[in-house]
Amino acid sequence: QVQLVESGGGLVQAGGSLRLSCAASGSIFSLISMGWYCQAPGNQRELVATITNGGATTYADSVKGRFTISRDNAKNTVYLQMNNLKPEDTAVYYCNARTVSGAVWGQGTQVTVSS
Repeated sequence: QVQLVESGGGLVQAGGSLRLSCAASGSIFSLISMGWYCQAPGNQRELVATITNGGATTYADSVKGRFTISRDNAKNTVYLQMNNLKPEDTAVYYCNARTVSGAVWGQGTQVTVSS
């Protein structure tokens, strides 16, 4: 089993930056990819970005050019660097891990962007 612990959310003004971290522990060998999703009140959870074990990345169109996902394999940690944040980025951000046994979710971290 893989466990995920997120950190780095908070309150920031529009145009500001935040970096989210997600540390994985447990059955690391079973990881296929990791990523970030967000869920705003009243909305469904949406993909933000993913990164595979080989480093291939995908991004939602709304964050391309502003957010960067990266991973430190030595630390089993995935990061989401969020720049030029907008009020519409306000949501709970969840770390996700795809494993050979299925998907694992973190507890979520709140990101609030004020205008």
